[in-house]
Amino acid sequence: MRQLRVPEGLASQQRLWQLAQRLQNPRWQLVLGVYHLAIRFDPLRDSGDAVAGMLLEAWEVSTPAELSSLRRHAIPVSYGGAAGPDLAELAQATGLSQAEVIERHAAPEYRVYCLGFLPGFAYLGGLDPQLTCARRATPRQVVPAGSVGIGGAQTGIYPQAAPGGWQLIGRTVVPLFDPQATPAARLQPGDIVQFVPTVSHG
Repeated sequence: MRQLRVPEGLASQQRLWQLAQRLQNPRWQLVLGVYHLAIRFDPLRDSGDAVAGMLLEAWEVSTPAELSSLRRHAIPVSYGGAAGPDLAELAQATGLSQAEVIERHAAPEYRVYCLGFLPGFAYLGGLDPQLTCARRATPRQVVPAGSVGIGGAQTGIYPQAAPGGWQLIGRTVVPLFDPQATPAARLQPGDIVQFVPTVSHG
């Protein structure tokens, strides 16, 4: 497997967004991640050296740029209480009050780096470094749909009920995935997300 390592940061992710759009090919499957782009191809039809060379050339000429499809989303969130059962524990771990955790989480404009894990699950970059935290030692068997969580240096929203190990601090009623819609996922790579506190139990 050939790899091209890219530096971390929004500028690199913006270049990967551009590459994912530019390198569309019916013979390939492109999988966009956080600071990486995987290309699956048939080696009987395409040379690995040729694909790697094409990717390197495309990366070298790419520039950090916004996607033309960029959209802004204001997501209302009820923080704490039953909606955010890990808020108090996270506040204690970070040395902040619950109100400060909410304020710091709602302050940034987040960028959708990529989709993954679940249909419509957006990995959001831009989390306040002081809110960085480890995932739960024992994941929950069921995380309610709409739960807002923090895992490592990222935050995200569970679009549907599923097992998960992120620290849950709130919940939104905004639907994030509709298989009948186009696109099915409300949040798309490059989009900007702002959390808006509605009810605080912190």
